[in-house]
Amino acid sequence: MLHLKKKDKVIVLSGKDKGKKGEVLKLIPEKNQVIVSKVNFVKKHSRPNPQKGGGGIIQQEAALNISKVMLLCTKCNKPTRIKIDTLADGKKVRMCKKCGEILV
Repeated sequence: MLHLKKKDKVIVLSGKDKGKKGEVLKLIPEKNQVIVSKVNFVKKHSRPNPQKGGGGIIQQEAALNISKVMLLCTKCNKPTRIKIDTLADGKKVRMCKKCGEILV
């Protein structure tokens, strides 16, 4: 089970972009990977194409292993693990382990 969702704020724990913060753009659950905005840029060479315009070298975000990122709590702004808790009405929610804030 993945602990992240689209548009979550995360921090990179290891690698060349260690310490950078960004937003989850895409999840790839079958490969346990995630694409984070403004993190892990790679250069891609593209050929000229009539539909996309001229070719050249394009910078884009590449996928990271999900174990290299950690969720940021919106209240305490610290990297945290989450716990799944049920409310009184039976709804399951994600909660911050450090401060107890409900994560949306």
